[in-house]
Amino acid sequence: MYRLIALGLGYLLGGIQTAILYGRFKGIEIREHGSGNAGATNTLRVLGKKAALIVFLGDILKAVLAVIIASWLLFPQMTPLAGLYAGIGAIIGHSYPLFFKFKGGKGIAVTVGAIYFIDMRIGLIVSLIFIVSAWLTRIVSLSSLLLTGFIPVLLYVFYKGAPNIVEIVVLGAVIAAITAYRHKANIIRLMNGTEAKLGSKK
Repeated sequence: MYRLIALGLGYLLGGIQTAILYGRFKGIEIREHGSGNAGATNTLRVLGKKAALIVFLGDILKAVLAVIIASWLLFPQMTPLAGLYAGIGAIIGHSYPLFFKFKGGKGIAVTVGAIYFIDMRIGLIVSLIFIVSAWLTRIVSLSSLLLTGFIPVLLYVFYKGAPNIVEIVVLGAVIAAITAYRHKANIIRLMNGTEAKLGSKK
């Protein structure tokens, strides 16, 4: 039962679309500009750095709230599983928001917020991976794929002695799979060498 509660809680909080709400406050439907994605990267391209920072922090906050409520308040005895289910719910809610016609963002900021409050060690490591990759390649999508791709690996490293290790790693793999699916068009462009880089207007 705690799995469904954590997943549902995460979904509802994840569905709060910071980019869409901020864009509407500024008189812009963010999904009709740039890449059409309701996330921090597209907000950066369309509305600038300040707007992107606000959206990024907002997306992190909703994931943090989901994990804290599920893993720290409701089901502390089920750490890290409750947090993982809440985090996955938030990612799905962000990607397919109920109240915004199921068209949201790709969930990277949400993933970062969730993973930090599931396990700070993993959060720091994957953040470093993202920063190094983004600095070297200037490609956000590739860096995002690497960030989430390492989550199941690191979950195994830090929780390999846990009795529910298989479920833990599978949930980490689900996070990576959601990211890959949401970035399928980016993956094709990466393979073709046409993916936009930071600073590009494409």
